[in-house]
Amino acid sequence: MRENKNILPNINDARLRNRPVKIIYKDVQVPSSLLNFPYPKTFYIKTYGCQANYRDEETIAGLLCYAGFKRVDNIQTASIIFFNTCAVRENAEQKLFGHLGELKAIKQKDKNKIICVSGCMMQERESLQFLVDTYKYVSIIFGTHNIASILDLLDEYLSTKKMLIRVPSNSDEVVENLPSYRSSLFKAFVNITYGCNKFCTYCVVPYTRGQERSRLMEDILKECRFLKENDYQEITLLGQNVNAYGKDLKDGSNFAKLLEEVAKMNFPRIKFLTSYPSEFDDDLIDVIAKYDNISKYIHLPVQSGSNVILQAMGRRYSKEAYLDLVKRMRAKIPNLRLSTDIIVGFPNESEEDFLETLDLVQKADFASAFTFIYSKRKDTPAAKIVDKVSYETKVERFKRLVKLLEQHISAYDAKAMNQLHHVLVESVSEKDPTMLSGYDEDNKLIHFKGDTNLIGKIVKVKIKESHMYSLIGELIDE
Repeated sequence: MRENKNILPNINDARLRNRPVKIIYKDVQVPSSLLNFPYPKTFYIKTYGCQANYRDEETIAGLLCYAGFKRVDNIQTASIIFFNTCAVRENAEQKLFGHLGELKAIKQKDKNKIICVSGCMMQERESLQFLVDTYKYVSIIFGTHNIASILDLLDEYLSTKKMLIRVPSNSDEVVENLPSYRSSLFKAFVNITYGCNKFCTYCVVPYTRGQERSRLMEDILKECRFLKENDYQEITLLGQNVNAYGKDLKDGSNFAKLLEEVAKMNFPRIKFLTSYPSEFDDDLIDVIAKYDNISKYIHLPVQSGSNVILQAMGRRYSKEAYLDLVKRMRAKIPNLRLSTDIIVGFPNESEEDFLETLDLVQKADFASAFTFIYSKRKDTPAAKIVDKVSYETKVERFKRLVKLLEQHISAYDAKAMNQLHHVLVESVSEKDPTMLSGYDEDNKLIHFKGDTNLIGKIVKVKIKESHMYSLIGELIDE
């Protein structure tokens, strides 16, 4: 029987940067213990958090399917259960602990159930330790850097039957050739970078995802060609900071060049997430303007409109620089639609600071925004700041921000009335089974009546009603 050597996260290792990146072309081997795993060979995955987490889910599922397992939606019928976690918001942690508590009875009923917890939250030592101490029936805990090794981890657990913890705190690797179980047959995420080097003072991602690592352009384009050959209608190039793509490769690669090569493949719709304002250069603006299939709906996080707060956040731009970028983008991309992220209540944000944010919102004219009240994250510099602003004040400011943003969103929706929008049909509406739902080129949710054979296709819809966060339209039958 193997010796169980647990690996715990270390904050000092998580801070390391500038190690040479290794590109590994993995030859996936299925251990005999998984080939001979007793039936039912089934697994269940629940993911919390961002697009990167959902892309990780597709890789985990792909590896399990490659080993002969079948995905199920009922946790009761699963032989292996995965919870893939997020560390950005505290409520994601509470949801995880609630679900793990519910699994106790399932594990008592069937001691052969294998319960795995992975993802960003496991990269935080305090959260991991609480999980280990409280939920002793968890089988395997692994982090963001060893997803490629999940089959080997399962094999090791089956040998030892002891809780296995494998959470290295950083990585200098990019692993290729991993199988994927895509969650959609017509839209896909494509990783172009992993990790982040920005170290914004409020953000835990650089510690949980490690140093920035770019995939080789040829490997990205190979994946994109496969998706194009399989009739995918929309792809999203994915990275914590897509603008940083290629900097670590030192071979002349950059994001503008990559985006143009993907655009030439003639996907109907190309998106990317997420951009960093100070690295959004004119070459990138020109490429976006040049190709019609590159979405003109761009997510450009600002976080605050106050230079004082931006500096305290460790953001590497000013309010003025951000607005100048928006001006240059609008000059070359007339149909530009911007979304953003805004944090209200960063430690010691004053009323004057908050008013600067409202002013920026007014001038930038966002089509949508993700807004948050600041949430303290362990091991980040901002968590050590003594905050003198009450939570009640933050909530009141948050409401004022949302009210202003809704005015801008309503204005955009008013312009959409009686206009034709191209909608990628995704599903039957959750609230009305007689309606279909999908997103237009501006990432706006649109509902309309139509036949289910339209799912996975891009259709024209004329907008008839506005409901703030969604639109109602009618199908234009050509």
